[in-house]
Amino acid sequence: MAQCVQSVQEFIQDSFVPMVAVLCSEDAERVTRKNSLSFPELLRPFCRLTSEGHLRDPNNQVVVVKGLRISVTGINTRPPQTPEMHKLLSQAVSVCQPPEGSPANVITAGDYDLNISATTPWFETYRENFLQSMPASEHEFLNHYLACMLVVSSHEAVPTEQFLKLSQEQHRIQHSGEFTHPKWFNPNTLKYYVLLHDISEGDEQRAESVYEDMKQRYGTQGCYLLKINSRSGSTGADEQMPDPWSQYLHKTSIHSPELYEDFAVSNAVENNISAEEDGLDPSIRDGVSETHPLQLDQPTDAGYPSNNVSQSVNNVDVTRPEKQASVTSHTTPTPRGTCLTLNDHDHIRQFIQEFTFRGLLPHIEKNIRQLNDQLVSRKGLSRSLFSATKKLFGGGKVPEKSIAELKNTAGLLYPSEAPELQIRKMADLCFLVQHYELAYNCYHTAKKDFLSDQAMLYAAGALEMAAVAAFLQSGAPRPYPAHYMDTAIQTYRDVCKNMLLAERCCILSAEILKSQTKYSDAATLLIKMTTEDSDLRSALLLEQAAHCFINMRSPMVRKFAFHMILAGHRFSKAGQKRHALRCYCQALQVYKGKDWTLAEDHINFTIGRQSFTLRQPENAVAAFRHILINDSKQSAVQQAAFLREYLYVYKSMSQLTSDSSLPQLPLPCLHSSQTRVFFGHERRLAEGEKQAATHVSLDQEFDRDLSQLWRELEEQVVAVANRGTVPITFQPSQCCLNSQTDNLRYPLAVVEEPIIVEMVFRNLLKVPLALSALSLLWKFTPKDFSGPQGSTVGETITNEKETTALNGIIDTQVIPEFTISPEETKVVCAPFFFYLARLKLLPHKTGELHVLGVVYNLGTGEVDNSEGSLAGDLMCVRGQQNLEIQGPRLNMTKEEKTSVKYGPDHRLDPIITPPMPLLEVFFINFPTGLLCGEIRKAWVEFVNVSAVPLTGLRVASTHPEFFTFGSATSDLTPVTPTAAEHCSAYKTVAMPPSVATVSLVSPAAFGVTSSDRPIVAEIPLSQGVLGPGEALQIPLWLRGPDREGVHEINFLFYYESTEKTAKLSHRVLRHTAFICASRSLSVKATASRSNTLHGRERESEERQEGEDKNGSMLVFVDVENINTSEAGVREFHIVQVSSSSRQWRLHKWSTKNKDLASRERGKLCFKATRCRAEEGGASSSQKYTFADLNLGNEQIVSSTTPCADFFFRSGLPSEPRRGGVSTGGASQMRRQSGTDEGVTNIVKKCSEVELDIIVLWKAYVVEDNKQLILEGQLHVALQTIGKEACSLSQKEEAQEMVLLKFKPDVPPPVSKPSLEQLSHLIKTCLHYPESYDHPFPQKSLCMVPVTLMLSNCSLAQVDVIVDLRHKTTSPESLEVHGSFSWLGQTQYKLQLQAQEVYRLSLKACFFQAGVYNLGTPRVFAKLAQTSAMCETSQQSAMPALIIINSV
Repeated sequence: MAQCVQSVQEFIQDSFVPMVAVLCSEDAERVTRKNSLSFPELLRPFCRLTSEGHLRDPNNQVVVVKGLRISVTGINTRPPQTPEMHKLLSQAVSVCQPPEGSPANVITAGDYDLNISATTPWFETYRENFLQSMPASEHEFLNHYLACMLVVSSHEAVPTEQFLKLSQEQHRIQHSGEFTHPKWFNPNTLKYYVLLHDISEGDEQRAESVYEDMKQRYGTQGCYLLKINSRSGSTGADEQMPDPWSQYLHKTSIHSPELYEDFAVSNAVENNISAEEDGLDPSIRDGVSETHPLQLDQPTDAGYPSNNVSQSVNNVDVTRPEKQASVTSHTTPTPRGTCLTLNDHDHIRQFIQEFTFRGLLPHIEKNIRQLNDQLVSRKGLSRSLFSATKKLFGGGKVPEKSIAELKNTAGLLYPSEAPELQIRKMADLCFLVQHYELAYNCYHTAKKDFLSDQAMLYAAGALEMAAVAAFLQSGAPRPYPAHYMDTAIQTYRDVCKNMLLAERCCILSAEILKSQTKYSDAATLLIKMTTEDSDLRSALLLEQAAHCFINMRSPMVRKFAFHMILAGHRFSKAGQKRHALRCYCQALQVYKGKDWTLAEDHINFTIGRQSFTLRQPENAVAAFRHILINDSKQSAVQQAAFLREYLYVYKSMSQLTSDSSLPQLPLPCLHSSQTRVFFGHERRLAEGEKQAATHVSLDQEFDRDLSQLWRELEEQVVAVANRGTVPITFQPSQCCLNSQTDNLRYPLAVVEEPIIVEMVFRNLLKVPLALSALSLLWKFTPKDFSGPQGSTVGETITNEKETTALNGIIDTQVIPEFTISPEETKVVCAPFFFYLARLKLLPHKTGELHVLGVVYNLGTGEVDNSEGSLAGDLMCVRGQQNLEIQGPRLNMTKEEKTSVKYGPDHRLDPIITPPMPLLEVFFINFPTGLLCGEIRKAWVEFVNVSAVPLTGLRVASTHPEFFTFGSATSDLTPVTPTAAEHCSAYKTVAMPPSVATVSLVSPAAFGVTSSDRPIVAEIPLSQGVLGPGEALQIPLWLRGPDREGVHEINFLFYYESTEKTAKLSHRVLRHTAFICASRSLSVKATASRSNTLHGRERESEERQEGEDKNGSMLVFVDVENINTSEAGVREFHIVQVSSSSRQWRLHKWSTKNKDLASRERGKLCFKATRCRAEEGGASSSQKYTFADLNLGNEQIVSSTTPCADFFFRSGLPSEPRRGGVSTGGASQMRRQSGTDEGVTNIVKKCSEVELDIIVLWKAYVVEDNKQLILEGQLHVALQTIGKEACSLSQKEEAQEMVLLKFKPDVPPPVSKPSLEQLSHLIKTCLHYPESYDHPFPQKSLCMVPVTLMLSNCSLAQVDVIVDLRHKTTSPESLEVHGSFSWLGQTQYKLQLQAQEVYRLSLKACFFQAGVYNLGTPRVFAKLAQTSAMCETSQQSAMPALIIINSV
């Protein structure tokens, strides 16, 4: 069976619930009718308890009641008679159709992939309505009333008198004997007194006083004060309140037969079926009332009470309103609960809970105890005497007989006081309160007694409920007795002739078997219940049996299909044409494509016929089309005959129908989802050296990742244009829409710009199709968008009837002929052929356009030789196909995830906006290949081809380091591409090699204001505007990417209109360039600290040259030619090395012209010093110092365009280090040195450096027997002293890959400085004479003065220990150091301030002439504030050799 919303346990519990009657006064009914509800309808959504209830059984054991639901109905509610019930069940099944887009249950069985509906809600609706319509019978008490609510309004003059009247009325209905219905569970019915108070009208104090009197009179557990209508209906009309009644009241239509009449009339007209085809019995159609099988001796209506006092509520579910009122209620549903607030909902919910927990459950518990006591006292005597009598006369045990041999004793009645019925009553009570164990025992006992008496109706009921109770017992103490159910079904059907009870028993048993995965037994049971007396029941049960076959562990696919076809046949006989069509469609999946051609053709023909009957020509044509293309044995001639026949049918239908709209044509197949829409003109082609921007076209394939990249670029440029924020109304520009783009919003098109719609056709036949007069079908609503809200300025127009007359509004292209041949193709996708048709619309007015479909004439494409062209004209039909595109499935909210909902797709619904500027971009001398780092100058031309001026021209790119338009101060001469053909891209100055030229530059001058790359660049326009028809040419400098390979460079040009429109704020133009980068040079640089510290006598002189006492280092630059000559490069020439830094600049140290052939390497050495105070001081801390060291006679000014542009665009260096000699900085670092992080920062500052090296080169290339000179630049960023930096980024990427981690790690502790970092705190230098003459014969000891220079490289105090003792006395050390000694102290302890240089005077003593190494002093240092840290040995200087001569 198909899956159900409820579990089996929930379904059974909801099928048998305690019944409560309601008796209302007229005033109380008036109070509830303010909400368009009766009192039972008011309570219905709140009748399920959300908390657990408890009661005690006769053994004083606590029974927990979970999820209890009670049924509250009017006292005169009656189930429909058999004819009405058949009609209403048919209506319920007909109304409940499978929802569109419902989740499908895909089952894979062998070669079959079946798409089967996962649920069958029509069967669940039938099942629920069937069980609710079961009439009360004498042999069971499950649907007898247990209690009665007496409802009186507090507005009554004397409410207690009204309660007394209602109580007497209820007593008269139950005990007078005049009425056989409704049925009551026991004589002592629970009466619950409800005082209904209208808060909006009544006096609350009076209601409270009346309620206090009621509690004194009826007890606190027998009455309740219910307050509702907290607001008046008029005040709540504008507020949206939840309507919990809608999902419940439609289910009560089973009690409203008049609703079926409207349905039956419309259904008969729609299906064009007669009463005989409905499968209804003639007596039913004639309206003859039949007696219900369970009504034994009472007339139809005589047994129902009808009292004037309670007429309204009693007949709420049976009174039949006027016909017009019924129709009105369907067309305009009346809002319910308009006077109720959420607090009123809580009051009702609390009232039901109080009634159940304090009234109903104690009443049931009391009755269970009384029945138990009566049975114990009465049955002990009577049954023992009866058993003794049977034994005396030989009737101790009834011999087992088959049911066919048993006498028909279905009409046997027990007196109400019979012990057997008391047991049944007790069992039913226990079942209703979920005490299934005691209920099973009672049912089992009653079953034995009924079988002994051969009361087969009673016995079958006991067997049925005993089996259900056994299944529902928690813990499953005993297996489900399926044979009980089989016996009950057979008894109901064969002995009692009661198919209703047999059907109920079958439904319950099948659900239980299904829950136990016993699908085979369930299917067998369902098939047995299919009879000829009810086509509807047989169809539903056959369908459920088919689902059982497919849900088995080994699915029986063909049995599923066979029983689906049987179900469809019975559905058709029952008048359920839609369900019949659905069954055939599901069965078709099994036979389709399996060479069951006869069966498949039969099913398709039946589907087509049913679809035609249901006025579904699209589905009918689809079914007939399958007959043609079902790889079936049909020849092309036969297909052509079928095609002509169907064309004739379509032509006949169009002539018969009075509707002027064109019919929907089935051929050719139109793939609506693959429709693409392009907005704008086709781009002009390249002219000579001009290369047009690629933008977007229909010939390009859609790339989702690339589309996201363009969106991000557009967001960035929009944010820049809007001062850093993206507007909430931002909508990314989409020029070409397809099935993969975001089509949730309405696209924007511009007036006087074409809209091209590309449609995909497929010919499914083996014969050609001739299409003619092909054009788009649209509707258009003119609107004026000049204001903030577009106002409609005309009526909606469409070209369905007229085409040429509307060209003044929208010019529609017409394709005269379009032949789709089965052989010649444009786009081949085996085994079918696709054809693309592009149709154009040109709007001339603003408004809202909706492309509805395509209109064309369809013909066979064949000309008969005998009849000429006349036959082709006769077989030609004018029709249309709608472009209906289903949007993407929504999956954002919880509701969307739990249901199947699809969003809109508006690609065919553009909004035509006012005129906007249109930009075209052309690139001049734009290269396709560059060397890595090569600088090339190109030109770009901007042309405004519209009649509207544009402004705000900007460009964004994925590779901002690839290009620059120059800074605002750059020299733009020469101004034409021809004049600039043989000029250098750099700004050069004639200057011989000399000391470095220094200049200060701010990054802001080049558009760089932060550490990020400038993604967006603004293009300067004359007076900020580019007028209509105007063109602008500006230079564009390009730099080859640092990595070799093919690079995709994306440009996004952004521009706005001078007149701001509400709809389209800006436009964009895309361009994609592919650049092939070849290898050029590899630059590696290393910085080393200088070991030279000058004495006092030279200090002032050196300061004048710009060097600080602690501010010089050596920079080694290795340049290697890694070009493999594939670009024709002969050699590279290094023309200049420049530096850029906030603190450092290069000095010329060792320069030589470097010409590098392939695989040659050159090494350059430079001296770097700190910038002068006037160059890089505090006033210019944000400026960069550019130092140029030209190696030839021509200097390139690196601080101007394009060199500085590409330097800044390649990424700014790290943040400026807060060094310097300011006292405030030093004191701040001292305060930080107490922490580990401060220590680490101090130590790192000693070895960090911020210096960027720019290597400028020229390359000589031979191309077409001409020598060309290429030029370029490479960047190297030096960060740490002693650490090599490279111009190539591959090493950095490889390092990043190594550092990838796949598990989240604990954050590392604050890192402590390494020994290597700590060894850079102090820099040492020895000052001594290189040679010293001493007369050793006269004086044996030679004493030479030596000065040890100690320089603190950090910004904090440092404790220094100088140890003059030789480290070892090994022979090797003697060879190195020689035999000399230091005089005086052997150890010094000093404290150096931040960046202090200290001079320590020493004396070395020599005993003989020779060469000695004075570099033996060992220096240890630590930060003064870190007491826990030990001194670290500092890096020793180079060997200090001295020559001692003997004279």
